[in-house]
Amino acid sequence: MTLLDPKSNGLKFEIQEDSPPRPKIRVIGVGGAGANAVAHIMASGLEGVEFCVVNTDLQALRASPVPNKLAIGLKVTGGQGAGSDPEVGRQAALEDTERLLELLEGAAMVFVAAGLGCGTGTGAAPVIASLARELNALTAAVVTKPFSFEGGRRIAQAERGLAELAASVDALVTIPNDRLLTLAPRGASLLEAFRMAHEIMRQAVQEIVDIINSTGLVNRDFSDIRAIMRGGGLAVLGTAVARGENAAVQAARQAVNCPLVEGASIRGARNILVYVTGSSRLGLHELNDACQLIREATRSEDVQINFGVVLNESMADAVKVTVIATGFAPAAADGQQALAESAWESLAAPAEPERESMMVSAAAAAAGASGQISGPASEQERVGFAGADEEEELEDLDTPAFLRRRLLH
Repeated sequence: MTLLDPKSNGLKFEIQEDSPPRPKIRVIGVGGAGANAVAHIMASGLEGVEFCVVNTDLQALRASPVPNKLAIGLKVTGGQGAGSDPEVGRQAALEDTERLLELLEGAAMVFVAAGLGCGTGTGAAPVIASLARELNALTAAVVTKPFSFEGGRRIAQAERGLAELAASVDALVTIPNDRLLTLAPRGASLLEAFRMAHEIMRQAVQEIVDIINSTGLVNRDFSDIRAIMRGGGLAVLGTAVARGENAAVQAARQAVNCPLVEGASIRGARNILVYVTGSSRLGLHELNDACQLIREATRSEDVQINFGVVLNESMADAVKVTVIATGFAPAAADGQQALAESAWESLAAPAEPERESMMVSAAAAAAGASGQISGPASEQERVGFAGADEEEELEDLDTPAFLRRRLLH
């Protein structure tokens, strides 16, 4: 593009129109569970990222459909896996530090996916995350925690690994497997349950990647993601779609009540990124009301909210709201986990039928369902997360929606 400078007596100057290169994003699955999760994310068709798997088990590594593979710790494990020993997993990663640095080199953002409680994921994931941060990559971990029936030893290993990982990443999203017992239909298979967990991990990665790679009316990019997530600790991510009257407000209400990741409420968050996708029908006052609802849900006086807006006419009367919350004080983060755990225990109590609302489970999404609920235009739509009724009062926003809903079987 050529522009004329009015103060330069006709001098022209050129503006480079080439788009800057997109930041390189790598999603790395560590251990068997992490590799399976990354295979699921890759199969979903997520674009704009590079997929890699790292494992101590050569047989599992060869079986993975992910093309970029790295075997670690061959001297320590002989390629036979870590034997559910996190220390072996850690030593395996330390043995191949140089090769891991080569794998991570050039990445602007690294997602580490792992299942905690076993050997490689628990022991190697914190090492890999630390190396990524040494290279100045924005580093996020999305991990699962073991079922209670797996026993105290494995749970204790997972908790130690989680603490090490929390100290090694900028942002951390945890998914307790016990929650799948509550959300999955009674007849769900183990494979379907694991697909649910993988689908939750995919959603977490995809929402962040979409924000980075999209261009909006009010634009947010990698620098905004980096600002909110750098050193942010516990991260709560919710996303929802609603349609009809006040769709933005309804979607915002659902997004701040996300039952599937640990830290189910955004209460106490000091940094919020709100990303709204809708058609040109999206109104100023509706957007204001949605952001005000999210702000008040934090119950934080000094919360900073950055918002982005993408216009997509294919949304018609639907609006999608994605909320990323970080910056929880340590006490607030501990309270979030306690709230989440006690809340899920209370789900065993039957819900009142008239208070139930429809939900599309992550299992259905993993199986290829559209993620949309048919019905009148005023009904809310969710992908993966439970919705909230229109009549709910703002005072109840710090109570996760899953406390008030039951999955319809």
